[in-house]
Amino acid sequence: MPKVTLEQWRMLKAVVEAGGFAKAAERVHKSPSSINHAVQKLQTQLGVALLEVRGRKAELTEAGEALLRRAGHLLNDARDMENLALSLAAGIESEIALAVDQIVPQPAVIDALQRFATEFPGIRVQVHETVLDGGAELLRSGRVDLWLGPEVPAGFLGEPLGQIRLICVAHPAHPLGQAGGRFALRDLRSSREVVVRASGDTGDGDRDEPEAPQRWTVGHMSTALQIVQAGLAFAWLPECLVRQALDRGSLAAVALEAGSTRVMPFSLVFADRDRAGAATRSLGATLCSVFEERSPESEALPDWWSLARCGSRPEL
Repeated sequence: MPKVTLEQWRMLKAVVEAGGFAKAAERVHKSPSSINHAVQKLQTQLGVALLEVRGRKAELTEAGEALLRRAGHLLNDARDMENLALSLAAGIESEIALAVDQIVPQPAVIDALQRFATEFPGIRVQVHETVLDGGAELLRSGRVDLWLGPEVPAGFLGEPLGQIRLICVAHPAHPLGQAGGRFALRDLRSSREVVVRASGDTGDGDRDEPEAPQRWTVGHMSTALQIVQAGLAFAWLPECLVRQALDRGSLAAVALEAGSTRVMPFSLVFADRDRAGAATRSLGATLCSVFEERSPESEALPDWWSLARCGSRPEL
């Protein structure tokens, strides 16, 4: 059994932060004598000096500093556990699973998660990064509570949040990236394309009618971007991911006869809104709020080309 208690460490921490026993007593609403007794007993039980008084100020010894640093983690863990117990008693779930398609602008999602963490600091969040129908499979299997991505699967209702542009891009030195060019479908078929495999796919990810038989398949958008930047292939990538490179001239938009860009809407989908806990509903509402704040006011279904830099509405 432990010799010391968390309350003793809390008293010691108060003394150090306040700089003395009298001020610490005011902070924790205890008498100076009770705090002094708790700290002295702590030192006796541990067999090591934790404090030394210099003038009117109590300061940690070297050993006290090392031990209090470790005790600080214990105090934080205890506080988190108490907050979690309060949440569970109030019917708030302890963990949320969120699937986010890689086409969705990440800064907006992170902004929403940051706001959610402020309201529910003790709730664990699992974020699954998915591609294409991978998120829908997680949703249907009940492995996630929320999905943010394209194509609302049958049997579910989705809240439209916006739409993202996919741009056909290549390195400026790549034949498809040459300025002044105008390319047709046959030009794409004679060039290597890099595609991102659907996260629920166990095969090579090929579609029925591939635009480029010389296809490379990867598992993440950032990997596809690196391959394109190396001049090894062309790809259709979200404008959020490539806009800065296009502006710098380190990537070029492939000039096609038609369809150089594709527009893909995305929505927020609950696995079961009726059974969702308070935290899950709050995260869903926060995601909707963040995307609404960042979208152009005049758009019912905002065109997210204007959010390629992922700024807030005043920055658009």
